[in-house]
Amino acid sequence: MKSDQFVGDADSVEVGSAPLKILVADDHAVVRLGVRQILMEKFPVAVGEAANGHELLDRLREQAWDLLILDIGLPGRSGLELMPEIKQTAPGLRVLVLTMHGEEHFALRLLKMGVAGYLTKERAPEELVEAVEKIVSGGKFISSHLAERIAMSLDSSLDKLPHERLSDREFQVMRMLASGLSVAQIAEALSLHVRTVGTFRRHILRKLNLKSTQEIIYYAIRGGLID
Repeated sequence: MKSDQFVGDADSVEVGSAPLKILVADDHAVVRLGVRQILMEKFPVAVGEAANGHELLDRLREQAWDLLILDIGLPGRSGLELMPEIKQTAPGLRVLVLTMHGEEHFALRLLKMGVAGYLTKERAPEELVEAVEKIVSGGKFISSHLAERIAMSLDSSLDKLPHERLSDREFQVMRMLASGLSVAQIAEALSLHVRTVGTFRRHILRKLNLKSTQEIIYYAIRGGLID
């Protein structure tokens, strides 16, 4: 879906003298509409939309954007799995993750990948404008509550959850396995050899102390690691 709209007031945050160009990637039309309305009430802004990873990458190739507001729960290839390609397609693009996941394990991995902010959909009505203002001004944004949880997760004196020991690629493969994809399907999606994905699967089972893909699925569902 392609939709760009300019609206706002002269006192709002701008990039130079032009309206902000913000791309909203979320598979739910009602969420895109809500985000658009919040943005349009505050900023002079051109809002583009994408409903899946394919549309998102197309929009990034078509033009330059000041900010990407990204749901990591996109269908097909999730936002988490798209991040490396987003960075390659649009180097320097500022990314604000807007997600239903409040867990610090998602936030920490994404911040390490270079996102500029992390905001839950629950907090969006109160904090989205603040997050956008901070990010387009060159800063980073996470809520104080999430920052505290991340700090606790980094405390070496605390026991880590098993999945926190996974590498980023192992975590990605684990989520894909838990979503029901086969090793062959994952290999095709990630442009990897089947044996490589099989090796990742073995590492995941060992690190999580599990014995089967079915146990990976149960672990991920119980831990809120998949949608």
